[in-house]
Amino acid sequence: MGTSLQALDILVPGSNLEAYIQTVNSIPVLSPQKERELSEKLFFENDLDAARQLVLSHLRFVVYVAKSYSGYGLAEADLIQEGNVGLMKAVRRFNPEYGVRLVSFAVHWVKAEIHEFILRNWRIVKVATTKAQRKLFFNLRRAKKRLGWMNNREVDQVAKDLGLDAAVVRQMEERLGASDEAFDGMEDTNDSPQVAPARYLEDSSSDPATVVERQKTEVSSLKVLRRALDELDARSADIVAQRWLQDRKATLHQLADKYGISAERVRQVEKNALKKMRITMQA
Repeated sequence: MGTSLQALDILVPGSNLEAYIQTVNSIPVLSPQKERELSEKLFFENDLDAARQLVLSHLRFVVYVAKSYSGYGLAEADLIQEGNVGLMKAVRRFNPEYGVRLVSFAVHWVKAEIHEFILRNWRIVKVATTKAQRKLFFNLRRAKKRLGWMNNREVDQVAKDLGLDAAVVRQMEERLGASDEAFDGMEDTNDSPQVAPARYLEDSSSDPATVVERQKTEVSSLKVLRRALDELDARSADIVAQRWLQDRKATLHQLADKYGISAERVRQVEKNALKKMRITMQA
């Protein structure tokens, strides 16, 4: 049904929005009897021409609903188009046995599509994700009686009316008052310096070239270290490893007990081994 409806000759708001509105307002409104007749043909017989007539006769209603969301900074034509999608979904699901007019049934579907469109496009980062946040988002704008930030009394009243915590209301107000910022920002001027996120969010340590270079350096250093250790005798190599390459370094006295020599002799072996390794690594 959804695919079939898209293929119908349904008017879509284009560049000339006024012409579109005039056209949909010129389409006659269906009488209750005619609406029920068409609804029964669609519901019981899957009559697509009946669906087309039902949709076209209610396009003016979508325009009326979409105009109430003009304060969100989004194109009215886009809001109308999204509302039309909701109207088509409602027409497809409408049961004439409900005992209500199609417009009463469709209003929830039309608003749901418009709400979803606004939440997706009002900011780069979605401002409302939970059901409570979505309800607050659309009610808070209507609840504010004046421009500027609400005082504590107004916040408490809105929270009471909507059954929410005052902190949630204040948080949503802050989100509504925020604005998107370009990652790269604008060119700085002496009059109005700009600090773009790109300047303080950059992580130079994650630069691919830097990472690859660091990895190659580490691998190369390990190879040189292994070669230098291989040049030592077993005792000297072990003393260096125990003193410098372990998380818990061994003490001179521990190594002295291990090899049966004095701590001073261990220190001398370590010193001579490190000197030899330094020469090997610089070669």
